[in-house]
Amino acid sequence: MRASFIPPPPIRELRDLPRHRTVLVHQRVSEANRVQKLLESANIKLKLVVTDGLGASGRAILSALIAGERDPSVLAELAKGSLRQKRARLAEALQARITAHHTFLLEEILAHSEYLEGTIGRLDRRMAAVIAPYADHVAHLQSIPGVDRDAAETLVAEVGVDMTCFPSAGHLASWVGICPGNYESAGKRQRGTTRKGNRWLKTMLVECGWGAGRARRTYLGAQYARLSRRRGKKKAAMAVGHSILVAAFYILRDGVPYRDLGPDHFDRLASQRLTRHYVHRLEQLGHRVTIEPAA
Repeated sequence: MRASFIPPPPIRELRDLPRHRTVLVHQRVSEANRVQKLLESANIKLKLVVTDGLGASGRAILSALIAGERDPSVLAELAKGSLRQKRARLAEALQARITAHHTFLLEEILAHSEYLEGTIGRLDRRMAAVIAPYADHVAHLQSIPGVDRDAAETLVAEVGVDMTCFPSAGHLASWVGICPGNYESAGKRQRGTTRKGNRWLKTMLVECGWGAGRARRTYLGAQYARLSRRRGKKKAAMAVGHSILVAAFYILRDGVPYRDLGPDHFDRLASQRLTRHYVHRLEQLGHRVTIEPAA
């Protein structure tokens, strides 16, 4: 049964900030995609050379296009930092067929993008002030691989810091909607799907799962690698997100930082089974295997 949870007023007010920030960040990404699509319609292949079209170099070039500059060599000279080494490729990518229609839309999109960035900055400053009483909890959550400051603040804002509301980590996972499915048929447990829950936190935990999966030499990285081979990368990221939430439950409950179990945790749990497996594989390859325990 899904746990019910009504956070206290300070947490309910706090959670509005990261939720609004998430919406604005998605809008900013959409505006960046619109810029790219508009440039492609004008035969500008900026994406092939510039990683971030709305970065310092990209904005300087776009502002010059809006101002009426059309010479690719002049536009390429506006590149900054390491991008200046690619000025020849940049000039080739800026061979444009830009019209007044393109410049009008480009100016509007950039203005909206700058407005969104300003609003996100104000939200970040407000978030930093409001969440200051929970600074220790945020710092402890950031010790989990894959969890950055934004994710840690979202965890605190969505579930609070009082874990007595949840009898166990499983109840918290059920409330979020990221717990493993429970489907049985003929007495045999089958693969199930996750249920509905807190979509803000669930989405963030899956993103953290992707990040933790890239953390080498960690328990979460080993879990992701182990599951992705059998279940696929998406389900592996979901499972790692569930593990992050379970770890967050105990971190918030006990007020301690994350303690990694190590990348060899699963090997230590099933050492005999793994030994039999590799001995069998070596025998299949024509080797005679003798096992001697290490001193």
